[in-house]
Amino acid sequence: MTSTKERVVHIIEWDDMDKRKFFGFGAMLSFAVRTSVYPSHLIKTRLQMQQQNSLYKGTWDALKKIVKYEGVRGLYKGFAVNLISIGSEQMYILSYELMRTACKDMDNSPRTFIAGGFASLVSQTIRVPVDVISQRTMMLGLAVDAQTVKKEVHFKDVVQIARATYHQSGFFGFYRGYVASLMTFVPNSALWWTFYHNYTECIASFLQNSLHLQVPSLAIQAVSGSCAGCSAAFITNPMDTIRTRLQVTGQRSIITTFQTLMREEGLGGLTKGLTARLFSTIPTSLIIVLGYETIKRNSLRSGI
Repeated sequence: MTSTKERVVHIIEWDDMDKRKFFGFGAMLSFAVRTSVYPSHLIKTRLQMQQQNSLYKGTWDALKKIVKYEGVRGLYKGFAVNLISIGSEQMYILSYELMRTACKDMDNSPRTFIAGGFASLVSQTIRVPVDVISQRTMMLGLAVDAQTVKKEVHFKDVVQIARATYHQSGFFGFYRGYVASLMTFVPNSALWWTFYHNYTECIASFLQNSLHLQVPSLAIQAVSGSCAGCSAAFITNPMDTIRTRLQVTGQRSIITTFQTLMREEGLGGLTKGLTARLFSTIPTSLIIVLGYETIKRNSLRSGI
C-alpha cells in the first residue's frame, strides 16, 4: 500500500496538532453530530427490536408514527442519557490518534485498521452502559400498535431503568451485549477508517491523474467518509441487530439471540434497521469527516 508520505491527500498526524484546540472543537462536533442523527438512531433501534413488522412497516412508517403518537420530541426520547457518551467519543479519537502514532512505521492501511479497532475497543468499554440504558429508554412505554402509553421520559424513569437493570443482572447487567458491541463496533471502526483513507486516495488519484481535475481535498474526504460509512454498515449490520436485541431484552447469549432472530425473521432479520442505519451513517460520516478534518486543520501547531 502507499505510505502516508506518498499519498495524494496529506494526512494531518497527531504530533502536528495543538491538543487543547483539537479536543475543544471535538466536543462541540460530537454534540452537533449526536443532535442531528439521534432520531435515525432511535428509529433503527425500534426497527431492530420489533418482531416482523408488528410496530412499523419500515423507516418512513416509523418516522410518521413516532411523530403522530409521540410528537417531534419523541424522536429524541432518551437523548439526554445518550449525551453522556460524548466522553467516550473523545477517548475514541485520542485512542485512534495515539495508536496511529504508535504504528507510524507501518503502511497506512494496516496502521489505520489497527488504530480504528483499538479506538473502538476503548470507547465501547465506556459507552456500553450508556447504550444499555439509552436503548431501553427509547423503547419505554411502547405499545403493540406503535402508540405510546408514556410520551415523555423523566429522570425518575431513567433511574428506574437503571435500578431494574441492576436488580435483574447486577453490575454486569450494564455490560449486557458488551461482547456483541465489540464484535459490531471494533470491526466497524477498523473497516470505516480503512475504507475512508483508501476511498480518499482512490478518488483523489482518479480525479487528479485521469480527469486532471483539482478538487478540494475536504470535498473528496467528505464523499469518501459517506462511502466508507455505507460499506462498513452493510458488513456489520447483522451483528448490530443482534447487539441491540441483547442489550434491550437482557438475553445472555449471542448464539441464542441469533437463533431466535433467524426463527422469527429468517435471513431478512439480518437487514433489520439497515435503511435507518444508512440514513444515520451517511450524514453522520459526512458531518464527522467535514468537522474532523476542519478541526485538524484549525488545530495545527504554529509553524506547521
